[in-house]
Amino acid sequence: MVKTVVWNRKASNKFNAIISYLQNEWGDNVTQNFVVKTYQIIEFISQYPEMGTLEDHEKQIRCFVITKHNTMFYRIDGKRLIILTFFDNRRHPQKRSDI
Repeated sequence: MVKTVVWNRKASNKFNAIISYLQNEWGDNVTQNFVVKTYQIIEFISQYPEMGTLEDHEKQIRCFVITKHNTMFYRIDGKRLIILTFFDNRRHPQKRSDI
């Protein structure tokens, strides 16, 4: 079980950009649902940190699909869950290597 959840700057910026986009294009309900779902998944992962798909074995980077359009990347460092970034699944899959 993870004790602390840490968001790095890149994750924070991308999350805020997603929220801004959803707010402008889809309104309050969709935005709120995305935020709630994201935090529920973070809570779930903090209790079961190895639930996400292992994307990079060497760096121990895992991912979890938030919605069909967004995937969250994270890693576990001791008792910390580090949120690394969010990825738009509609982008070219090779761009995932930039994470």
